[in-house]
Amino acid sequence: MARYIGPKVKVSRTFGEPILGAGKALDKKAYPPGQHGQTRKKKQLSEYGVQLKEKQKAKHIYGLLERQFARFYHEASRKKGVTGENLLKLLESRIDNTVFRLGVASTRRQGRQMVNHKQITINGKVVGIPSYTLKPGDVIGLKPNAKITGLVQSNINRKGAKFAWLEWNSDTLKGTFLAFPEKDQIPENIKEQLIVELYSK
Repeated sequence: MARYIGPKVKVSRTFGEPILGAGKALDKKAYPPGQHGQTRKKKQLSEYGVQLKEKQKAKHIYGLLERQFARFYHEASRKKGVTGENLLKLLESRIDNTVFRLGVASTRRQGRQMVNHKQITINGKVVGIPSYTLKPGDVIGLKPNAKITGLVQSNINRKGAKFAWLEWNSDTLKGTFLAFPEKDQIPENIKEQLIVELYSK
């Protein structure tokens, strides 16, 4: 399945914020990529353009393709509550994202790779589907007898951000998905209402 594997900074420069991680190049080149990025006049986007750009930003952040993202949106729209907030909760509950949030992986891309290589377990069972959606109470761990590389070990040892909806036990190397996060707990700068308006057209 196709994935964007190009320069992260190029994507971040397109949206004007470090959506795929901070980088020095973003500070040096705070303008859109391309030959005329620095001299191009900034056009006022239409309402549709603003909504589309917000959806594209969310897709890049969580590493999803169009069909996958649409599936998550339609699932969110069927649930009770606010559709936009439901969408963010579903995206955050993906196993590849949770492995990243727990600090086992340094990026979502690395978290997806670990799941694809069947290095991650959920409730003791190996899972190889990065889009697997967690439920409150699910326990995430490393596959028994799995070889923990130096990179993964350094990720685990690094003191990263803590998230209220996740719990990590450094002794057992297991994390627990406590609950779906609330909108104000999610650090990503996503205006989910614009995405809802786009799909509602």
